[in-house]
Amino acid sequence: MSATESVIVYADGGSRGNPGPAGYGSVVVAADGVTVLAERNGYLGRATNNVAEYSGLIAGLTAARDLGATEVAVRMDSKLVVEQLSGRWQVKHPDMKPLAATASALLAGFSSWSLTWIPRSQNSAADRLANEAMDSGLAGRDPIASGIDSGARAPAEITDPAAVLPGPLPTGATRVLIVRHGETTWGADGRFAGREDVPLTNRGRRQASSVADRIKGLRPSVVLTSPLQRCRLTAQAIGAAADAPVVVHDRLLDGLLGDWTGFRPAEIERRWPEQFAVWRSDTGAQPPGGESFDEIRDRVGPLIEEVGRLYRGHTVVLVTHAATTKMLLTSALGVASEAAYRLRVDTASLSGFTVDVDGGVVVWAVNETGHLTG
Repeated sequence: MSATESVIVYADGGSRGNPGPAGYGSVVVAADGVTVLAERNGYLGRATNNVAEYSGLIAGLTAARDLGATEVAVRMDSKLVVEQLSGRWQVKHPDMKPLAATASALLAGFSSWSLTWIPRSQNSAADRLANEAMDSGLAGRDPIASGIDSGARAPAEITDPAAVLPGPLPTGATRVLIVRHGETTWGADGRFAGREDVPLTNRGRRQASSVADRIKGLRPSVVLTSPLQRCRLTAQAIGAAADAPVVVHDRLLDGLLGDWTGFRPAEIERRWPEQFAVWRSDTGAQPPGGESFDEIRDRVGPLIEEVGRLYRGHTVVLVTHAATTKMLLTSALGVASEAAYRLRVDTASLSGFTVDVDGGVVVWAVNETGHLTG
């Protein structure tokens, strides 16, 4: 068994005010109890202790999964989280239900797992990371955003949040908002980024704030985001404005562009004319060393059922990329992937659909950008 197959996850979270400025931390350690394999922390904005503790656990479990772990032993000083996820205490608070569902789904992905309560003195590493996240957030240095200012400010009130919606949600239906990240440095230069972790421009940060203000009044319960920083920063702006936790989800990653990464379309057309022409008309075609639209759809399509099941009756935000958004929309519409060539997805745009309790899906918005023109 490799060092990463069986791991220990220490997780913690805190809030200075409860609710107040909150952060989380988690450490993934090898089975020897000494070797540190991964550390995660993040600033949540205004949140409660319990939200922060769940966020720390989710971050730690996600890191363990990404390392390829099959067995995980969780150790936390939160009696509430341990007892709720062990099934001995009920999850009653509406803010906790989507977080508990996410954590439960992550745990179910391991072949074996355990949850153990430990005294705070034995959880010092995760506690330190949570406090560092709170310190950085209060100082305007969000550790998840890799030093990029989140652009936090007093959000504008949404006077008519129903303007973008088809009407009241049916009981038990799940409302899903899809947000493309703000403008990036490569995007402003006309270059394809793919999986390259490029930062937002100043305009992109302003766009993130604008879409966060737009969504705040819709009261999302959770924000799921691609791991890439352009999405994580956009997601954090939304989470801070809406007091909602941010959870990284790998299915929301951008398409893999392979050899075309960093090139402008005109440059690609000159260097790979035949392949580029096919790629623009055949969703099964791949960039050299990359991922086809059909493969992206296979990856992201199951998210519709997953989100509808895990977050039933809640509002969920998915922060992702243009190609991923197009494949989510074609899946939601139940149309061929080729319809993606007729869809436009602008930076910081808002699209959306609902998933009813029977699994039926209704798309109600595509590429809504009114919040960017005010």
